[in-house]
Amino acid sequence: MNLITAAFLPLLDASILIAAREKGFAEAEGIDLTLAREVSWANVRDRVAIGHFDAAHMLAPMPIAANLRLTPIADSIIVPLALGLGGNAITASNALYEKLGRPALTDNPKAAGEALRGEIDRRAKAGEPAIRFGVVHPHSSHFFELRYWLSACGIDPVAEVDTIILPPPYLPDALAQGTVDGYCVGEPYNSAAVQQGAGVLLATKHAIWRNSPEKVLGVRTEWANNHKPELLALVRALYRSALWCGKEEHRSELSQILARPDYLDRKATLIERALSGPAGFEPHANAATFPWQSHALWFYSQMVRWGQVNHSTENVLKSRSSYRPDIYREALAADNVPVPSASAKVEGALTRSTPVGAGTRQLSLGPDGFFDGRIFDPDAIDSYIFEQSTHSN
Repeated sequence: MNLITAAFLPLLDASILIAAREKGFAEAEGIDLTLAREVSWANVRDRVAIGHFDAAHMLAPMPIAANLRLTPIADSIIVPLALGLGGNAITASNALYEKLGRPALTDNPKAAGEALRGEIDRRAKAGEPAIRFGVVHPHSSHFFELRYWLSACGIDPVAEVDTIILPPPYLPDALAQGTVDGYCVGEPYNSAAVQQGAGVLLATKHAIWRNSPEKVLGVRTEWANNHKPELLALVRALYRSALWCGKEEHRSELSQILARPDYLDRKATLIERALSGPAGFEPHANAATFPWQSHALWFYSQMVRWGQVNHSTENVLKSRSSYRPDIYREALAADNVPVPSASAKVEGALTRSTPVGAGTRQLSLGPDGFFDGRIFDPDAIDSYIFEQSTHSN
C-alpha cells in the first residue's frame, strides 16, 4: 500500500476525500489514505508548503496564489481534480435580515443586494459602523464571490463593507455573538446558523454563479512529479468516491460518516439537511470533478481586480497551468469515463444543461450563469480585467 497523507477542513466538500477512505475507493487503488483535520486554511496552506502533507482539500484559488508567490512560504502546487461544485452561501444575522426588510432569499441575490445597499446608506447617514462580513481566507472563492456580488449590486466592498477572516467552524458563533453581521462560508456552517436560530440564508453561491468551483485537490508539484503512479491512482479513487457521494441513495450513509468526531463532528441530521439544501453542493454531476482552466483564470482575474497581483502574460500562464486537466484525463483514460475534450470554456454562457464533447461518451454540463448576466471568456481575459477595473470601486 502507498501511503498518502492529505489535510482537510471539516466541511461538506471534504466528502470525496473522506468517502474515498471510508468506503474503500482509495484502498482499492493500493492507497493508504491518511486524513488529517485542520482548523484553518492558513494551516493547510503552510503545512502543505513545508511538506507535512502530500495533498490537501484546498480552496480553489489557493494553489493559484501559491504559484503566483502570494503566500508566506513559496511552494508550487497543482490541481489534478476538483472536489465538487457549489456548496457555500452567504448568511445574514437575524438583526441584519430584519433591517433589510426580509427580502426574498437564496435565489434572488440581486434583491438581497439592493436591500443591503439601502441598509449601508442608512448606517452611513446615522453614523453607525459599517456592515461586517466574515470570510474564510483572502484567496478563497468566498472572498471573490462575496466581492463580485457586492460590486454587481452597486456596493464598494472595500470602502463600504468591513471584512474579517475567520476559520469556517467559528463563523456561526461569531454571528450569534454579533462579531459579524453576516458571512460567506461552505456548508454545513450556513445550515448550522439557521438551525441555531442565529441567521438566515441571504444568497447562495449557486444563485450568484451557478455550478461554480469551490474546493480542489491541491498537490505539491514536487510530490506529484516523484509519485506519478500514486497521483493517478488517487485521482481514480477520488473520481469513484465522487460518483458514490453524488447518489441520493447514499446521502444518509454519507451524513453518518461525515458526522463522526474525527471528521465534521456535527449531527448527521444537520449534515444531511445541508447535503440536500439550497447551497447546492454537487460532488459528481456536471463534470464537478474536472479541473477547468477557465475556473483558474476567473479566480486569477479577481486577484487582479482586487489588487492581490499584477496582471501579466506570465501570471496568466502560471494561473492556467495550476489546474491540470491533462493529469485528470490520463488517470481516467482506462476507465472510459466521460471527460471534457476542452480544458477551458466560456463561463456564464450556458443557460441550460448542455451536452459537450467528451470522447466517445456523453457528458452534460449544467447552467453556469452569473446572476448579473456577465460572461467570462478566458481567451479575452485582458478585456475582462480592464472592464472590471472600471467597476471595482
